[in-house]
Amino acid sequence: MTHTTTPDILNRLKRAQGHFAKIVQMVEEGRDALTIAQQLQAVVKAVDKAKIALVLHHIEHHLEEATGPLPIQTRARLSEMAEIIKYL
Repeated sequence: MTHTTTPDILNRLKRAQGHFAKIVQMVEEGRDALTIAQQLQAVVKAVDKAKIALVLHHIEHHLEEATGPLPIQTRARLSEMAEIIKYL
């Protein structure tokens, strides 16, 4: 398993995939546009969260690869970065 296939990221993407399949079904059934749009927004948000998790994991992985184990203070700073990235 590479650092880009962590269980958390895969789980997020699989949930989004399943949710998206349900949306396709809703469109095929002729459900109303407002409901479909709301569900599409939920999938977009889920994919965004998976993307953020992937990027943060990638940064942490390569930092440790370059510098060795990260000190507690550095991990704390990375956690702070993760919190603010949610607002991008």
